[in-house]
Amino acid sequence: MNLKEVMNWRYSTKEFDPTKKISDEDFDQIKNLLRMCASSTNIQPWHFIIASSEEGKKRIAKGTQGFFVFNEPKVLNASHVVLFCSRTTANEDYMLHVLDKEDKDGRFAQQEFKDQMHGGRNVFADIHKYDLKDLQHWMDKQVYLNIGNLLLGAAVMGIDAVPMEGLDMKAMDEEFGLREKGFTSLCLVSLGYRAEEDFNAKLPKSRLSSDEIFTLI
Repeated sequence: MNLKEVMNWRYSTKEFDPTKKISDEDFDQIKNLLRMCASSTNIQPWHFIIASSEEGKKRIAKGTQGFFVFNEPKVLNASHVVLFCSRTTANEDYMLHVLDKEDKDGRFAQQEFKDQMHGGRNVFADIHKYDLKDLQHWMDKQVYLNIGNLLLGAAVMGIDAVPMEGLDMKAMDEEFGLREKGFTSLCLVSLGYRAEEDFNAKLPKSRLSSDEIFTLI
């Protein structure tokens, strides 16, 4: 695998071919990308709503009405659509839930290691909650790590994607009852295969030069 070639191949897909679908086998790998992504202190503050059926994509497309209608075809013509949601709280119940799962998965050889993990995770969460007062933003940033992980992983698999913030997040929260469940919508990623007529696929890449963005010491 040549990552340079992969990154030059991927782009923000503007038009999907509605006749092409991601196989179940490949999408199992996509779900594993989402599940196994890194997050600060392993807090995993995310939930994913995945639509692949026409009915499901129409529900997601409710968030593209009005001002965001230009994004509707990217939802309806994609093979799969992933709505990324972020937790709105990281309370003690959730912290213990994560800790218990880590324990069951064999992460702690001794009780003191479990106690240290729990204490350390809460220290970082408390820094963001009380000192920096950006706990929600901190959790959102973990979700964006996952989005980047998905975009690269999908490209390695030859699957096209486009991330979109052009969405009525309140409408999505209401459609799926997210706020009552302790989550809120953050970003949408459509996945599938590019249409032949997609203008953006034919445009050259444009990035700032290496000399401008790298400092080698």
